[in-house]
Amino acid sequence: MTDAADLRTRVADLLAAHPPATTGRAEFLRARFDAGLAWVHYPQALGGLGAPRSLQAVVDAELAAAGAPDNDPRRIGIGLGMAAPTLLQYGSDEVRSRFLPPLWVGDEVWCQLFSEPGAGSDLAALGTRAVRDGDDWIVNGQKVWTSSAHVARWAILIARTDPDLPKHRGITYFVCDMTDPGVEVRPLRQITGEAEFNEVFLTDVRIPDAHRLGAVGEGWKVAQTTLMNERVSIGGSRIPREGGMIGPVSRTWRERPELRTHDLHQRLLTLWVEAEVARLAGERLRQQLVAGQPGPEGSAMKLAFARLNQEISGLEVELLGEEGLLYDDWTLRRPELVDFTGREAGYRYLRSKGNSIEGGTTEVLLNIVAERVLGLPAEPRNDKDIAWKDLAR
Repeated sequence: MTDAADLRTRVADLLAAHPPATTGRAEFLRARFDAGLAWVHYPQALGGLGAPRSLQAVVDAELAAAGAPDNDPRRIGIGLGMAAPTLLQYGSDEVRSRFLPPLWVGDEVWCQLFSEPGAGSDLAALGTRAVRDGDDWIVNGQKVWTSSAHVARWAILIARTDPDLPKHRGITYFVCDMTDPGVEVRPLRQITGEAEFNEVFLTDVRIPDAHRLGAVGEGWKVAQTTLMNERVSIGGSRIPREGGMIGPVSRTWRERPELRTHDLHQRLLTLWVEAEVARLAGERLRQQLVAGQPGPEGSAMKLAFARLNQEISGLEVELLGEEGLLYDDWTLRRPELVDFTGREAGYRYLRSKGNSIEGGTTEVLLNIVAERVLGLPAEPRNDKDIAWKDLAR
């Protein structure tokens, strides 16, 4: 059985064969994947060793100490945090072997084609259609709020394959080629002035049935795997003390005493404690992940993440006064990733407004926590047994 000592030996062998100082980044990352040191809890030949998930920290620490490159996880976060767990659980052997290596190495960026203009919070009401045509599916529809679509090579996609069934049942899950000529990506300009996400139009897009994940009509079940992992990746990432949003405002408080007031001090203390509680709760959540798949607790973490980001960024703007309203670039940019801490306070304040929408709205997540964590009675759902085609729209 693989243990920490065995992993350290494997890392040493990798470093000896591929010294980071003289090995290209891509070559090193591919060698790391082939050695089973990418995500150690994944199966052998898929970047792992079938080892306990908790041992990944041993590998990461050894490689960081040696100055080895990482795979830029923030840039490929959708692939790592959402697509990969779904591919692993529902993909065929051929699909997993094709997609997981370039996904982890970062050769191919992924995006998520879930939300639609008429079905955002109520994702199961989606109307994008997929119709079987021999060994392919032909997809038509529109998706919205798609982060990284402008740089993505592949997408995870859910589409309606049977409109005669209730909305949660007639959905199927696919891997979509973003280079297909029927895929059109248009930028959506945000309140920040940027366009990090997009609307995506799908016109007669052909998807081979081999790129279907899970059974036909069971896409909602497959999507739950994606969504639960998404909420953990958004709200449960490992950060050090004073990491995330609380870090910049704490530094400003220490370095600029002329800005301090008693009222802001009390609010900062409260938010600092809450941020630390959320960080430690995230550690507990990751311990649970070692034993199995993410559950509804990830929704609670994502809720806390969104509220804290918005309150902390609001406090920072108040602390800085007029200075807090400015940031360096209001022009239309197309960033590959979101950078909360590397930008000015005004940007953080505006961008954090989206935290209570992306990855599941606050209202939806409150329902999940109430029903699946606290065991409270479910809200009445009068449309759950009605065919999707008969729903009012």
